[in-house]
Amino acid sequence: MCHPLARAVPTFDKYQLMPLIPEEPQIHESAQGPRATPASGRNAPTPRPVPGPRPAAPPRPGRPGPLRPAPPMQRTPRDVAVAKPGPSGPATPVAAAPAAVTPQIQLIPASAEGALDAAEEAVDLLLDSGRAPGDVLVITTGEQHPWAVHELSFGEASYWAQHDAADDVFYTEVAMASRAAARPVVVVAVNGGPDSAAAEVLPLAHARAGALLIVCGDPQQINSVLGTGV
Repeated sequence: MCHPLARAVPTFDKYQLMPLIPEEPQIHESAQGPRATPASGRNAPTPRPVPGPRPAAPPRPGRPGPLRPAPPMQRTPRDVAVAKPGPSGPATPVAAAPAAVTPQIQLIPASAEGALDAAEEAVDLLLDSGRAPGDVLVITTGEQHPWAVHELSFGEASYWAQHDAADDVFYTEVAMASRAAARPVVVVAVNGGPDSAAAEVLPLAHARAGALLIVCGDPQQINSVLGTGV
């Protein structure tokens, strides 16, 4: 009896060498470009920006910052005289009295006939140098200034109202000079009148002048009055 042919089954031998797989064609590294070296299979970290200086933190509400000490109080020095002891208790300082201001005296030689013209020239020089018209008072011993004659024709009330306004040069004469108020500059024109007129007006003019007294007239007569009465 014929047995059917058994189909041969290949057996696998673990020690049998496996056929080699043909290698893929190698590409030169210069043609592939530089390779990126992986870092342990993790993506390279993105560089972090460098932090700048931190702004100062705003003060918390309700907590004020450190207080600065207040500056020492400044005291204005005052002229204080020597303290006088009182009847009881500590001595009380006494304020010194202000020194009296003595006006400067300027003499312009002129005759009685030319004294008024000399006074007018002195007034013009004062105004040209920057003096305000209201700073000047002119007193005559003899004939009145034409401006005073004109203004008195409208009445004494109007005349003295202009004096009180002090907007312009004011002219008056020795008989009414005592009513005139003090001004920085007083100009006296010894243009006649009685001999006692100069002796009467110069001490008054000296008392009314705040900074400057200008006298136009005879130097001998003026010096004799200024030397005794002023």
